[in-house]
Formats: sequence, C-alpha cells, structure tokens
Amino acid sequence: MKKIDKLILKSFLGPLLLTFTIAVFVLLMQFVWKYIDDLVGKGLEISVIAELLLYASATFVPMALPIAVLFASIMTMGNFGEKYELVAMKAGGISVRRVMMPMALVALLLTGIAFYFANNVLPMAMYNYRSTLYDIQRKKPAVSIRPSEYYNEIDGYVIRVNSKAPDGRTLRDIIIYDHTAGIDRTNIIVADHGFMQTTPDDHYLLFTLFKGYTYSEPTDGENSDKRPLTSIGFDKQVLTFDISSFAFKKSDDDLFSGHYQMLNVAQLDSNIVSLEQSLDSRYQELKTNMTSKMRAYTYYNYHEKDSAAYIDIAQWMADTNLAARTKVLNQARITANNALNDVQSYTSIIDSDKEYINRHYIELMRKFTLSVACILLFLIGAPFGSIVRRGGLGMPLVASVIFFVLYYVVGMISEKSVRESAMGPIGMWVSTFVFIPIGAILTWQATTDSKLFDLATWKRWLHFKSRRTDPPTTPEQS
Repeated sequence: MKKIDKLILKSFLGPLLLTFTIAVFVLLMQFVWKYIDDLVGKGLEISVIAELLLYASATFVPMALPIAVLFASIMTMGNFGEKYELVAMKAGGISVRRVMMPMALVALLLTGIAFYFANNVLPMAMYNYRSTLYDIQRKKPAVSIRPSEYYNEIDGYVIRVNSKAPDGRTLRDIIIYDHTAGIDRTNIIVADHGFMQTTPDDHYLLFTLFKGYTYSEPTDGENSDKRPLTSIGFDKQVLTFDISSFAFKKSDDDLFSGHYQMLNVAQLDSNIVSLEQSLDSRYQELKTNMTSKMRAYTYYNYHEKDSAAYIDIAQWMADTNLAARTKVLNQARITANNALNDVQSYTSIIDSDKEYINRHYIELMRKFTLSVACILLFLIGAPFGSIVRRGGLGMPLVASVIFFVLYYVVGMISEKSVRESAMGPIGMWVSTFVFIPIGAILTWQATTDSKLFDLATWKRWLHFKSRRTDPPTTPEQS
C-alpha cells in the first residue's frame, strides 16, 4: 500500500467511525424517547435495559452505515479540497478517481458487510429486540406506594397510606379498598399502622396491619337493606397480594419466530413461494364458488319427472306463469346478494394476503437496497465533496442530511406503493435508480474539474449573461 493510500484511508476512516457511532446513538435516542414510558417506573434491572438497547442498536446498523459513508466521503474530499491537498495530488499526477479509489474499496467492503449483517445478524437482533420489548411492555410498574396517593396497580385493590417511614416498609393510616368480590359488595380495610414486605420470590406482597377494622357493605341484591354494613375489628391482620404479573418474564421463544423481519433471504424466498401458492388457492376457491353461484343466473334447475337436463332460464321465463317467475327472481336476488357478500369477503382476505406478501418482498429487497446504498451514497458524497471543497463539520453535515433525507423520502414513498400493490417489488429500488444518475453526473463533474458549486463562477456567468441580454442605451455602447 502506498503512502498516499494510507493518508486517504486515515482521513476517511476517522470520520466514518465517528459518524457511524453518532448515527447509531441518535437513532437509539429516538427509540428511547419513543418507549420511555415502557422503561421507566417498572423496577427493571440494568442488565435488561442494556440488553434491549444493545439489540435495538444492532437493528439500526443497516441504516447508519450509508449515513456514515456519505458524511465521511463528503468530509474527506472536502477537507482535501479546502486544504489544497487535492490540488497537490493532481499536480503530482494523481487523478480524482485515483484519490477516490481507496475510499471506494472501503465503501464496497462495507456494502458486503452490510448485506451479511442484514441477512444473518439483523434477523436474530430483531427477534431478540422485539421479544425483549414485548416482555418489558407486559411487565407492570414496580410496587411504589407513595403517601397521600391512591395506588391501583394491583388488580382488584386500591391502597392509600397517609405516611411512609424512611425505611420504605412502615406505613401509617392505611386504607385498602377491596373490589375483588365484585361491584355488588365493597370491602374497606382501615388500619392504624402496619408494614409491607415481599416474599423472597417476589411473587407476593404481604401487608401486616395492626389495630384496624374491616367494613363490608353490600350495595345491591336482596340483602342490601337487611345488612347495610358489617364492621369487624382486629388487632393484627395479614393480607397477601399476588404480584407475580409485576415480575419480568421471558416470553416463549416461538412467539415471534416466522415473522418476516426475523427471516433471512432464503427463508423470505421460501415464505413468499408458500404464500403465493396459498393466494393462488384462494383465487381458485373464489372462482369455484362464484362459478357455482353464477349458474343460477343462466340456468334453472327445473326438469321433468324423468329428465335431469337443465333448461334455458330465458326460454323458461317466457313460457311460465307470473307466480313461478316471481319465485325464480326472488331466488336469483338472494343468490346475487350472497355472491356479492362472498366477493367482498374474499376481496378483503385477498387484499390482506397480498399486503402480507408485499411486506415479505419489502423486507427482502431492503436487505439489498440498504447494502447497495453504501456504495451509491459514496459515489454521490465523494465527488460532491471534491466539487464544493469545504471540509469541517458544517457543510458536510448539511449536505449529508439533505442527500440522505431525499433518499429516505423517495424510499418511503416507493415502499408505501409496493405495500399497497401500486408497484411491484422492483419499486423498492426507485430511490437507487433516482440517485444513480445523480452520482454519475457528480462523478463526471468532479473528474472534469467542474465549478458547479463555485459561487464566484456562477456570479461571473450571471454577470456575463446580463451584459449579453441588456440592450445598448447610448450610440457609443451600440
């Protein structure tokens, strides 16, 4: 490897790693803010939260890599141009294409890595991410009874305490509303003081109450007038609450298996073939069903005693009486309504099946499009940076955001079209097809020393055009 290649790679890999880390961090923060309510206040262990964030970060890698390549290529070539290092390379006989070659090889390597990651690592990471998030969302908030607040997270109970000791266990002026007996009976337990603790397995919460009363009052039924209120005093009472649902439990391993986001390319291909065969069977079932119903419109199953042949309904209607014709028309109307209902039901099912198949196609194509985006956005970023000749963080960051947002928006529009069957699976490549000409134009402009983004060049060109178009105002000017 030549020294010039080492210099280029050193200048390129630093911003690449930095941008990749920042991109993953930003996407991860967006995820945290989205699910902050599911993570806070549930007493989750740090290891569980760290595991979720790790899996979520892995799912962002395919999107973060193209952003990193785009930003790093613009920044590297912009720095070379701003510091006149690119001019020195050209003076030494090194073309722009030769300067871009080491970075292009890295971008090509990242394209392969991105595809391998999306095909092999991402399904596993997505599975663990979805299952862990599902388990966290099922977990109830941790038992946190605060003074002068009504706590109702335990099913069937509402608890209120007036004060709570610093040890977190000793309580005073306790009121417990018991609704487990149903709406026909209200039980209220009042105690002067007590303390709470959980069992070693954290499945039960124990309340030990002292010096209190249990009030029971039926609010409905035939005994509500005879026994309006029952009061039982106690010196000590122990209540047991089932809080097993508060614990964090791992879901079944087969819960998310088979989901299209958890499959690799081979598995997606196999599922698509199976689903399309099922869809064809659904079409054939609809055709058979409708054919049997439509025969009632053309033929009438009316035959003589010893004849089993169908008779032409039009001829039969012309020869029969009014009562028979009315009966046939009513039967035809019923058959038509049944057929219409069947068609609408089948249409809804078929549309749902087609959308599910399209989601498989989208996930299949995304594994390729996001991988190809690494080399595609490099072919846009590197020539763009050599043309604008602006380094640092400002210009590269703004340009990277603009280019990637355009790429992402076009991709989202085409993805929606594919999902709704407005376009075929090839629609997932629309953003790639749109940006290939842009990359080709920028590369051609960079290799020909274009002044496309040079403000002074544009000012001189506009001034020249204005002088050419302005009419002469004096004889001397003409």
